[in-house]
Amino acid sequence: MSRADEMDTASTQKYAWEQEIQIMKQVLQVYVNEHAEIIFEYTIPRLGKRIDVVVLLRERVFVIEFKVGETEFMHQDVDQVLDYALDLKNFHQGSIDRYIIPILVATEGEIYSSSCSLSHYDDGVYEPLLTNANHLAALFSMVLSEPIPTITHSVSIEDWSRSRYSPTPTIIEAARSLYLNHSVENITRHDAEGEQLKRTTQYVQKVIRETKVRGGKSICFVTGVPGAGKTLVGLNVAVQQETDEDLAVYLSGNGPLVEVLTEALTRDKQAQEKARGNKITKKEAEREVKRFIQIIHRYRDNMLGKVRIVNGELQIDPLKELKDKKAGYGEVENIAIFDEAQRSWDNEHIASWLKRKKGFADFPMSEGEFLIWSLDQRKDWAVIVCLVGGGQEINTGEAGIGEWIRALNVTFPHWQVYISSQLTAKEYAEGKVKELLEHNPHVTYSEDLHLAVSMRSFRAESLSNMVHYLLDGDAEKVRETYATISDRYPIALTRSLDKAKVWLKQHARGNERYGLVVSSKAYRLKSLAIDVRCKPDTVHWFLDDINDVRSSLFLEDAASEFDIQGLELDWTCLVWDGDLRYSNGTWDYYEFNGGTRWNKIKKAERQAYQLNAYRVLLTRARQGMVICVPEGSSSDPTRNSEFYDGTYEYLKQMGFKEI
Repeated sequence: MSRADEMDTASTQKYAWEQEIQIMKQVLQVYVNEHAEIIFEYTIPRLGKRIDVVVLLRERVFVIEFKVGETEFMHQDVDQVLDYALDLKNFHQGSIDRYIIPILVATEGEIYSSSCSLSHYDDGVYEPLLTNANHLAALFSMVLSEPIPTITHSVSIEDWSRSRYSPTPTIIEAARSLYLNHSVENITRHDAEGEQLKRTTQYVQKVIRETKVRGGKSICFVTGVPGAGKTLVGLNVAVQQETDEDLAVYLSGNGPLVEVLTEALTRDKQAQEKARGNKITKKEAEREVKRFIQIIHRYRDNMLGKVRIVNGELQIDPLKELKDKKAGYGEVENIAIFDEAQRSWDNEHIASWLKRKKGFADFPMSEGEFLIWSLDQRKDWAVIVCLVGGGQEINTGEAGIGEWIRALNVTFPHWQVYISSQLTAKEYAEGKVKELLEHNPHVTYSEDLHLAVSMRSFRAESLSNMVHYLLDGDAEKVRETYATISDRYPIALTRSLDKAKVWLKQHARGNERYGLVVSSKAYRLKSLAIDVRCKPDTVHWFLDDINDVRSSLFLEDAASEFDIQGLELDWTCLVWDGDLRYSNGTWDYYEFNGGTRWNKIKKAERQAYQLNAYRVLLTRARQGMVICVPEGSSSDPTRNSEFYDGTYEYLKQMGFKEI
């Protein structure tokens, strides 16, 4: 085992292996004639997790985590072994139709489990069992005496360890795994979702290679349903460009996403270097991470430092930047990936902001046009990858994808355009993309640039469709779609926030994350101790454990659509306020005036932003959600029951379970 181990293995680990082998020999000696298999240090590919021991015996999978020399059973260790069991049950083909028994062994502990039971989820996973070294054999005997139905397994014991492993990681897990030099194929599912992600990534990389060879300029537009993996494609392209001559940068205007990913990768980098015996400060680790993942505004502002405006035109200021023979006056990267490209600002919005904040008067371009202009300054070659979500504009001043296309047609007609065939759908530039591009001779349409299936929820691939129907007011299609996923993706409905919190805690297992989400306009949830003006610390909200009051798991701070877009949790509670109300077969849109009453939102653009806010919130959960619509109060005119009752009655029609 030491020779086969790819990691630096300390003497304490080798001693642990010796103890584990000795203990398992004693436990399994009575089963020597059984058709069985034992696997030490079984690697779960998603994040390089390793299970100490797996035993395949009598249709069961025993998942064993040893704590050699320990006397206590720590809560985090119980969660660890349960996570292993859930990973196998949910993602491992050879384990899906087997019973899985997670066991934590503190070899010197005094307590041990005297009974066993299946989880109340009825999914074939046992509640974690605790034991010491001396009672492990008795625990095996007890579990094996429990009757289970006879099942014809799709994967034999001999093929179990080679069976397909098909995870759908969160974007945080995926980024960590990519940063550890795993390929995108190794961390995603290998069925429809994984294959389309691989195909899209390969298509973008092919465009990059061909553009470099011919020394040209190209732009790719990648579309996808919410949670389909657009961000993962972008991160993968950024990480894979490893040579100094092919530098790539992943850029996002989503501040919380960049902050959370940067912090997660920084922590991993520090831990990785520490394990190798190297000392590295957090600042040093963070600096390395920021080489390839950055907030878009800083990239934009750095380029602004090189320019001046003369007679209404943008020019390079020769006094501010020396010219590089390859980069020209551009940035150092040949490849820039812009996540949520539809959210770039229009000319009016960015010009106003630059005048107020930077002293630039009469800025002549939209943000998208300026970003293309920045890459166009390179003298060798450049590729832009625009990751585009449909129907997700949630900010005033967001130009949408039409502005990028207008800039390509008018200002940069020499750029090659590679575009998803789905960009012609109505949620992109009001369905006018094809019309906008019909006279551009450099356009290539490809199905490979569209991610059609949601990866966010491995239990509910149809979730995004269901949410679309729900917000469209098509109750019949919602019921029809939900019926196909309800057994795998529970959605509950309640009027009690306390009941909703209990539901979350009951459904989450192991280290699965849960939290409260609300609209940024949900001002009258303050009576429920949810104040949207108090922004959560997103880094701690997404990354820290239940002992930190800033964590999502503490269920005190709620994230808005701005905090959580591009990220996800396993389970969410959406608390629905009176800013979006269903009555008489349609949605009504409101915002609170800050003091005494709600004002109706009349502008179609702002109504769309509000609907999209709830679209984001309804698609953040990977495994299930509870929707809480408060009762309101007859004594408070700002929380009148009629503001909430219509919405609750509408949601009741969908077949969601009331609690």
